Amino acid sequence: MPLTHEHQLAILADILTNHRTDCTGTTSECEQVQRLAKLLKQNHVIAPEIKQVLDQIEEYSTTGAQQADLLNHIETHQPNLSQWVDTINHYQ
Repeated sequence: MPLTHEHQLAILADILTNHRTDCTGTTSECEQVQRLAKLLKQNHVIAPEIKQVLDQIEEYSTTGAQQADLLNHIETHQPNLSQWVDTINHYQ
C-alpha cells in the first residue's frame, strides 16, 4: 500500500523532530528528507504554507547530506527544525 501524503508528512516531521531532540542525524536521513520534501512539493493537496516550509527543508537536507560535520549543521538549524515541525503539525 503506498504512503499517503499524510503519512509522508508524519515521517518527515518524525525525522526532523529526531534531529531537533537528539541533535544528531545521518546522511541517509538527510537524503530521505530531501526525497520526501521534493515529492510533497509536487502534491497539489499540500497546503501552500507547508510547501513554503518544504523548500527550506529541502535546502536543509540537501546541504546536510553534503556536510562533513552534520552534527554542527543540525545544531545550527535547531530553531528552524522546531518551526518546520510546528508548521507541518499545524497544517497536517
